[in-house]
Amino acid sequence: MTEIEIRIYKDIEKFSQSIKELSTDSFTDKEKKVVELSGMYASDAASFLSKKDYYTAFASISYAHGLLDSIRILHGRD
Repeated sequence: MTEIEIRIYKDIEKFSQSIKELSTDSFTDKEKKVVELSGMYASDAASFLSKKDYYTAFASISYAHGLLDSIRILHGRD
């Protein structure tokens, strides 16, 4: 496994952990949409990774983290 693959796998794992930490929070409908989108981007990252499209995979998981971070900030979990 290459260094970039390891990095992306770790980022996907970190995302999974972060979203689990928020699972007990209550969200507005708009916040739910942002959380849902973040999950879709994380799923896309895994798909791109399996196709060895590392640049797109890394961009997707980074975007997923950014969306989730915005929810974390709104909920005082920064």
